[in-house]
Amino acid sequence: MSQRWRFWGGVALIWLLATIVDRLWWTLQVGVPAWDQADYLNSALDHGRALGLLPGGVWQGWSALLDLSPKIPPLASFVNGSVMAVSGDAPQQAAWSLSLWHGLLLMAVAGWGHRLYGLGFAWLACGLTAIVPALLELRTDYVLEMPLAAACTLALWRLDVWCDPSDGGRWNQVWGCTLAALAALLVKQSAFLVLTPAGLWTLGLVLRRRGRWVRQAMLLPLTAAALLGPWLRHNWVTSLGGTNRAVFESAAREGDPGVLSWASWLWYPRLLPEQLGVVLLAVGCSGLMLWWLHRHDSSADRGWSWCWLVINLLGAWILTTLSPNKGDRYIAPLLPMLVLLLARGWWQWGLGWQQQGLRWMRPLLAAGVLACCPAGFSTQLERLGDRPRGPLQALVDAAGGADAALPSRTLIVVPSTPDLNQHNVSYYGRRNGGHLVGRQLGGSDADRNPVLERADWVVLAEGDQGSVRKAARRLDRAVRRSGVFEQVEQFQRPKGGGYSLWRRRVDQPVQGPSFAERFPRIALGLAQGPEGLDPVFSAVALEHMLDSHFRYRQPVSLEATRRLRINPKDQQARWTLALLAVLANRPNEAAEQFAQLQTLIPDNPWPAAYRSVVNLAGWNPWAAMSVADGALKQHEEPVLRALGDLSGVLAGAVWRLPSALNTVPAAVTSVEAELESSDQE
Repeated sequence: MSQRWRFWGGVALIWLLATIVDRLWWTLQVGVPAWDQADYLNSALDHGRALGLLPGGVWQGWSALLDLSPKIPPLASFVNGSVMAVSGDAPQQAAWSLSLWHGLLLMAVAGWGHRLYGLGFAWLACGLTAIVPALLELRTDYVLEMPLAAACTLALWRLDVWCDPSDGGRWNQVWGCTLAALAALLVKQSAFLVLTPAGLWTLGLVLRRRGRWVRQAMLLPLTAAALLGPWLRHNWVTSLGGTNRAVFESAAREGDPGVLSWASWLWYPRLLPEQLGVVLLAVGCSGLMLWWLHRHDSSADRGWSWCWLVINLLGAWILTTLSPNKGDRYIAPLLPMLVLLLARGWWQWGLGWQQQGLRWMRPLLAAGVLACCPAGFSTQLERLGDRPRGPLQALVDAAGGADAALPSRTLIVVPSTPDLNQHNVSYYGRRNGGHLVGRQLGGSDADRNPVLERADWVVLAEGDQGSVRKAARRLDRAVRRSGVFEQVEQFQRPKGGGYSLWRRRVDQPVQGPSFAERFPRIALGLAQGPEGLDPVFSAVALEHMLDSHFRYRQPVSLEATRRLRINPKDQQARWTLALLAVLANRPNEAAEQFAQLQTLIPDNPWPAAYRSVVNLAGWNPWAAMSVADGALKQHEEPVLRALGDLSGVLAGAVWRLPSALNTVPAAVTSVEAELESSDQE
């Protein structure tokens, strides 16, 4: 027991020293979170509010909670939002969650390292992990890669323990690896790339060993259904869409190399000297060569665990390289495994000195670890200088943000720079229970008139506009020259230029009917089928920019419900409630309204098509198939035929797959032709 306390006490000491360094960095930095960082801070803030832990939020049920994570799983935001409730919601206070995740990472590295070679090796691996430049940066960068690296490393370590042929196969071990693997997947979908090789290897072992291994392996799908299933069922459509944009569209937009090109395969290896440090990499690689030459003398090595580590590292590296979108952070979940491998090279140098009777040289090992520190520290000092700085807090205060006593409002942000964008405006505007949300408009000339007619608050930039299109600059000029807005205050930027806050003049009221008044007529556009969808959702998307609090929804719903009490056959009210349910991601409620519309307008095929689609979105392919097949008897519509075949395949009718391969492309062609014909008219 004393040795166990000594071991984990050493790990805790390494974590404590690393945390002191991190907190010093947060004390010295005076910047603001940029785009991604502010986005993840917003997510943590949302989840903390939804759990009732942070000011400005209350518990509204599971569906409302799942609404907050449409694209990325919610576990990290749950944890980070809970930490915010204790530490505070300022960026440097919220960053305590990163220290918590780093502690989990060191625990996993230590546990795995102890299995690989023992106590001293585990401490060495932990020390190297704490000073690796890339991981040091991620401890002070509010993104998901530190939680992801921690959860993936924990999962692979616990899988190693369970799969070990000598002492694995116990129920407590399978519970540990199952929960760890699901936790990794609930942090970010890219955990799939890291865990897939281990999952395939584990499946092969289970099928070969049989018996209790098969019974234990069944725990994974059952637990996944309980833990991962609710989020995936609620958000699978937006999650797939978000993954497509983040992986494929982003890769094309950024010009990343093709997955089979030499540039792709060399993308991550060329980053290693910078991410790991030249000293750590050189000593580790040379030591690994020595280990290989003396491999027959390495009786203390645990062969199974080393094979598990190396093969999973290679497999995950290949899958990560094959991902079309490349980025420095995307290799982060593999770095702890790589550090464990390189630590074995470092350890080999110490063994070599011992075998040669040169024990007095072993302190050089500690000196070598210290020699790795400058690489990370210099990177951190550069980041202090590169940290975005600007008058964000002052601007948000001037707009009435971060004040729970003021009503909710939307601030239109025309520029998009690291120090001021819609994400960090929203974060600073909602701290301390505030209700100010930032939204960016100006990507299209179509945004100009709605902003002039309906926006209340606008932020413009003098000087660099950031990553915006020419249409944003035209919107900037329109706001300044229209006479609709008056300048409230101007804020200087550290590197020249400034930001200005504009407010709608008192004598310039919002023009035209409110969106709540227009919504029922907009919803009727759904009755036109594919050609009516774009106008409907374009109008809604623009409104969600102008009114980020969706204040139109309650009065629209109340009015539609009132009209249905008077006349249950009111088609406009049914379309209104159906669209509201779709926008709120409530497929069952939408399906109920579309079913009523099928009865009210039997000659229109689109209520049945929409009903089939929302049933699919609600993970009910059997109902979707029944609706589409039933409507096809009355309407010879290619979309209904395709929906019937597609939902049938998803419902288990695999014999409909050949038909689906024909009907789905035919439906796409039919819709494209209909849209083209509509455009020509």
